[in-house]
Amino acid sequence: MNIHFLRHATSIITINGLTLLVDPMLSEAGAMDPVANAGNQKRIPLIDLPMSERELKQLLQDIDAVLVTHTHRDHWDARAIELLPKDLPILCQPEDEQSIKQAGFSSVTPIASQYSWQGVEIQRTRGQHGTGEIGQKMGPVSGFFLQAEGEPSLYIAGDTVWCPEVQSALATFSPEAVMLNAGAAEFLVGGPITMTAEDVSRVCRAVPTARVIAVHFETVNHCRLTRAALKQHLEEEGLADQVQIPADGAVINLAHTKD
Repeated sequence: MNIHFLRHATSIITINGLTLLVDPMLSEAGAMDPVANAGNQKRIPLIDLPMSERELKQLLQDIDAVLVTHTHRDHWDARAIELLPKDLPILCQPEDEQSIKQAGFSSVTPIASQYSWQGVEIQRTRGQHGTGEIGQKMGPVSGFFLQAEGEPSLYIAGDTVWCPEVQSALATFSPEAVMLNAGAAEFLVGGPITMTAEDVSRVCRAVPTARVIAVHFETVNHCRLTRAALKQHLEEEGLADQVQIPADGAVINLAHTKD
């Protein structure tokens, strides 16, 4: 299993010989309006993808399916809708089925709880995209647990803070690798809506044998936590060896997770 991390929450996962594109935000830097009520007016994405347009289109030719955790524009943007073939299989949470179909995609599979995809077992998990009123306004989000015979298991938590749903997923599945959307995204009111440094530490302690991959940094204007700040926090907590914080464009080989 490989993870080719592109940017923010967008990655390409190779599992069981298949290629799965996760949460595609494919816009060029500055193509979208800033997230409102974030305390700044920086247009997003703040940075470009770590590849040329030609390289991106070549990558997309090899995609077998797309996994969308939820359809906020930093996970499923207009550029992705434009570039992806409309007959490409899209896997999503049930709440997003109709909007993806309305965008012209003809092969949309909502995963209510569990789905088998060409030898890959996918189980949907829930989360909380913030707490209180702000969490309710952000709407439903999902994570997904992926497992294929002979490969390390991977839990993609999605846009969530540390919450009972995440704690339950970790206890139920005991994943060998965990991908977390960190960045501590927040607005001028309400608390964080993605994982803080403290939340990442909680995940590490809940599954001390798991390899944790923290992403979702320095791309959208409401993400407050930087890679450097998370690294410092983890070093202070004695957890730095458990967590990988990849640079945009990095390729992560999870094979040794099984060792």
